[in-house]
Amino acid sequence: MTITADRQVIVHHFGARISEALAARWPQFSIVAVETTRAWDIPDETSILLCGPFKLLKPSQVGKPDKWPRALQWVQLAAAGVDGYPKWLLHHPIVTTARGVNSIPIAEFAMASILAQAKRFPSTWVKSPDDWRELHLDTLDGKTLGLMGFGSIGSQVARRALAFGMRVIAWRRSSVEPMPEGVTRAESLHDLLKVADHLVLALPHTPETHCIIDRAAIAQMKPGLHLVNVARGGLVDQDALLEALDNGRIAAASLDVTDPEPLPAGHALYVHPKVRLSPHMAWSGPGTIDRLVNKFNDNLARLIEGKPLIDALTER
Repeated sequence: MTITADRQVIVHHFGARISEALAARWPQFSIVAVETTRAWDIPDETSILLCGPFKLLKPSQVGKPDKWPRALQWVQLAAAGVDGYPKWLLHHPIVTTARGVNSIPIAEFAMASILAQAKRFPSTWVKSPDDWRELHLDTLDGKTLGLMGFGSIGSQVARRALAFGMRVIAWRRSSVEPMPEGVTRAESLHDLLKVADHLVLALPHTPETHCIIDRAAIAQMKPGLHLVNVARGGLVDQDALLEALDNGRIAAASLDVTDPEPLPAGHALYVHPKVRLSPHMAWSGPGTIDRLVNKFNDNLARLIEGKPLIDALTER
């Protein structure tokens, strides 16, 4: 599919900065910013949508607008995952994701969580002579990093873990692509769980992966494992996780994502001494908006030239 290089209407949900960036690159197009509170109230003539995701409503609560998709030809998502979007949006013939846009900051966040566990931050730091004491710290060198999922984020985590001298073993549902040098493919999820000292979740949340970390999976884990979730909260049975933290099967959990988000007031994960909880911020870093705009611009140029788009959805 191709589009003409003029008379297009691009709608996005990201404010003046992106409007200015898109107008500078595509002066022949009309650029329209729409508030997320009325995300689907877009002009009828909209041909391209740079979209969300949104946390105001669950995707299942968002109804399909009348006469959708109208003149819409292409939807570029601003996230790598699709679970933050209503399913009717994903059924458009051309939908592309932002896979890879935030992979580096997320990978750095995962490694920071692993280092914090090994070096016992922040309890390592002292503020007075009375705090001066000896602590027994761990190292990453020679430890095994388990990766559940090996897409853009998983591969970036692996690169950084290898630099620390870690052994890296990865499990992925698709076994077609070869693993890079230094990364071992786990033949099964059991093979991964039984050897990992640190386990990073970096796979999408789908019906097949919902609560993939459940009591049965936890029972297969190497005792004392450190769990890091920078993917989606729905991958983890949180009740089973709390039980495993209490009985020592899991030594600690670093969670950037939960289900739901935010957790309700008083939830045990807020106060559990073995949990480090952050508010879904691993993606944050300088250049995020610029990388998203660059990916959008590259895909729009490909659309105009009739070339295949990058990271188009194949599974709906």
